[in-house]
Amino acid sequence: MKIETILFDLDGTLIDTNELIIASFTHTVGKFGDRPYTREEIIDFIGPPLVDSLQKVNPDSVEEMMKTYREHNYANHEKYVKAYPTVVETVKKLKDAGFQLGIVTTKLSDTAKLGLEITGMADMFEVLIGLDDVENAKPHPEPILTAIEKLHANPMTTLMVGDNYHDIEAGHNAGVQTAGVAWTIKGREILEAHDPHFMLEQMSDLLKIVGAE
Repeated sequence: MKIETILFDLDGTLIDTNELIIASFTHTVGKFGDRPYTREEIIDFIGPPLVDSLQKVNPDSVEEMMKTYREHNYANHEKYVKAYPTVVETVKKLKDAGFQLGIVTTKLSDTAKLGLEITGMADMFEVLIGLDDVENAKPHPEPILTAIEKLHANPMTTLMVGDNYHDIEAGHNAGVQTAGVAWTIKGREILEAHDPHFMLEQMSDLLKIVGAE
């Protein structure tokens, strides 16, 4: 099926924020957790909405933890955030080729926009759906369907690209095609177990898949 619209997750897919996220979680759970958390435990927090992850640490202090996390995360974006290899040039080629492009993320919109600005991609996407734009986060189909509606796109010709199983499941639930990224911090095997239609070794692989080489 021809692909006309490409929706991307942001963190871990287009931009490398893994060390920023790990640092922000480490900072937060160090203040509010009842014990030290290992790096492996913190990596498990990456992907789901922030509130869901922090609920597991200290359900009585979620609001304070979210405030602490977001303050640290926002203040340290410049220090940590960068685009993954081949991402910026690939997105530019896709935009120049006339594909509809969008971001579907579990981050708040303002923070997502900051990451795009730092990496020089702020003007490359026609729509950005953040956590504050929907009632239900991925893997619920609502974020993807909201992006499709705003773009007046066709689910049958839409591809969702992500680094987390939530992205692949959301794509399946929304009835769109899906692509996992092999550079996911969770390990590609986790994504492959959720049956994405494609697996990208690097972002430029997308150009061949959609016929934009």
